[in-house]
Amino acid sequence: MNSTNVSASCQEVQMKESDFFVSKTNLESHISYVNRDFCQMSGYQESELLGQTYDLVRHELVPHSIYNLMWEHLNAEEEFFGYIVNRNKNDSYYWAFLNVTPCYENNQLIGYFSVQREPSQQALQAIKPLYTKMCQVERQATAAQLLPLSSAVLWRVITKEYKNYAEFVLSL
Repeated sequence: MNSTNVSASCQEVQMKESDFFVSKTNLESHISYVNRDFCQMSGYQESELLGQTYDLVRHELVPHSIYNLMWEHLNAEEEFFGYIVNRNKNDSYYWAFLNVTPCYENNQLIGYFSVQREPSQQALQAIKPLYTKMCQVERQATAAQLLPLSSAVLWRVITKEYKNYAEFVLSL
């Protein structure tokens, strides 16, 4: 893993092409499984992650409206593709291309299966400034305005060339 030369509290760590982080959660986003690679990157022991929600690793570089969009997809039992930033135990962080899919047992939704892969630099060149703008809007908005205003920034970018968020993300 490569890193930039900044203080540990804000150090970005790069995923490698071979990195493949897998996790599983219940319906309330409590972690029930993580693979060894996820633990190694995050700096957490498996026992520290199991039973915790993803809020433990959630980073403030990802706008609330992206998580809201993800939950809209998951609540409709649709898979979600997107870009996220996870915070590691030592406060470093990494960007990932995320795929979350509903997980079923006996035809009943029981949770979600998540895979994180290395994002392309081309994708991050598009995503980082977009997320920065969305987060700026969110910081200045009231609680009631936060999601609508941040989402509006996202949709202005998407609807210029794409039909929906998935098409946009998968094009990067």
